Amino acid sequence: MATLRQDTLAGVVVFLVALPLCLGIAHASGLPPFVGLLTGIIGGLLVTALSPSRFAVSGPAAGLVTIVVASVESLGSFSAFLFALVLAGVLQLAMGLLRAGRFIGLVPGSVIKGMLAAIGLLLIMQQIPVALGEVEESGLGQLFSGDFTVSLTSLFVAAGGLLLLWGWDSAAMKRIKSLSWIPGPLVAVLLGSVMVIALSYFAPHLLPALPRITLPEFGSLNDLMAELEGPDWSAWQNPAVYTVAITLALVASLETLLSQEALKKLRPQNPPPSPDKELVAQGAGNLLSGLVGAMPITAVIVRSSVNVSNGAQSKFSVLLHGVLLLVCGLWFGELLSVIPLASLAAVLLYTGYKLATPRLFIEQFRAGYQQYVPFLTTVAGIIVFGMLMGIALGLAVQMALSLYHCHRNALQLARRGDHYVLRIQQNLTFLHNPRLQALLAKIPERSVVVVEHENVDYFDPDVKAVLREFAKTAPQRGIDLNQWPAR
Repeated sequence: MATLRQDTLAGVVVFLVALPLCLGIAHASGLPPFVGLLTGIIGGLLVTALSPSRFAVSGPAAGLVTIVVASVESLGSFSAFLFALVLAGVLQLAMGLLRAGRFIGLVPGSVIKGMLAAIGLLLIMQQIPVALGEVEESGLGQLFSGDFTVSLTSLFVAAGGLLLLWGWDSAAMKRIKSLSWIPGPLVAVLLGSVMVIALSYFAPHLLPALPRITLPEFGSLNDLMAELEGPDWSAWQNPAVYTVAITLALVASLETLLSQEALKKLRPQNPPPSPDKELVAQGAGNLLSGLVGAMPITAVIVRSSVNVSNGAQSKFSVLLHGVLLLVCGLWFGELLSVIPLASLAAVLLYTGYKLATPRLFIEQFRAGYQQYVPFLTTVAGIIVFGMLMGIALGLAVQMALSLYHCHRNALQLARRGDHYVLRIQQNLTFLHNPRLQALLAKIPERSVVVVEHENVDYFDPDVKAVLREFAKTAPQRGIDLNQWPAR
């Protein structure tokens, strides 16, 4: 009974955190708010039932907003995007069955942090116009269009929400134990809703300048089913669909597995959840999302950490949050219609700030150019070229830097009088030949060369050829070779 009480409390708190995020992420993606609720319901029920983790909370993620917006625009319709989401779910299922989850460890931290920072920056750029009163379109370009008008009412609500969120996360507020269980995003949304109610009584002429969310009314599950949109199966002829599907599968899987790694540090599980089984669960969720007209699903560390910090002991808390989202979407649409879009924009702006906090950039610069160059490459690549290309560019730059340092440290030449010590510290391949040839060219005539290679057990044939050629000409130049590895 004690476990049930803890799980119930945790489930209610997770629901309160997830509700404004589901609505805000859907609106930021240019989709009806109910789509966000539907995504949270699928993540809370189906994915949770299949997931090996007892504490992970899945649903719509702010990190995929920019991908959804760009994908719907490039494919021309939401139904075509849903077909790509179905394919992404199938890819995730295949990745899980092929045990690809273990390869998450190959993604360097600089690229991961760059991806999160780019998502945060894109989220901020997208939500600024919404905070200023724009409804139909998003993007900073809207601010410079001739017909854009700033709504001071929306700006006031958004600014108030941001100040509240900042204050809620302050050290002083965290000392108040009685308020620690109340999520800041919920309070920000409640503040905006109170503003709407107050304006409706005292200044109704200002309400049109404060856009609000709209949810359809459902009298039954049949009404809900009639509202759902299905995938456009004819979109298989569009090559861009497959690029979108691969992007969704890779980014959603990456965010999920990173969330799982972070969650392990908050609440270890024995045995630890299998990343491959988690990919299968997420794949099933995204497959269903694509079929019924929802958004991409990932495991989300923010909601998962709230679940753990509120004492969750089992999956019941996550399942309960999914049920509450379902009840809310079915019967409380009218109540939710008092939530202003500016409040949701404030929640997402603050989320974007936390993803792209200046401290992250400072830490990357302090870590040296091996970290900040691929980090900045990933950020710039995602903003300019898109998620998949940006990640690929970041990986390529990180691999190039790692190979460069690896090859420089593999071979070292030191001088002691007329003696030269050539240290070979790892197995050599043909890629080391330029460095090897450059070092050998520095050795003058009438020298003694000592080679240290005790821990090396492999030389590529091309490397052996270079060593043999040097050894062949060494006597003619008066060079004495000691412990030469290839004769």
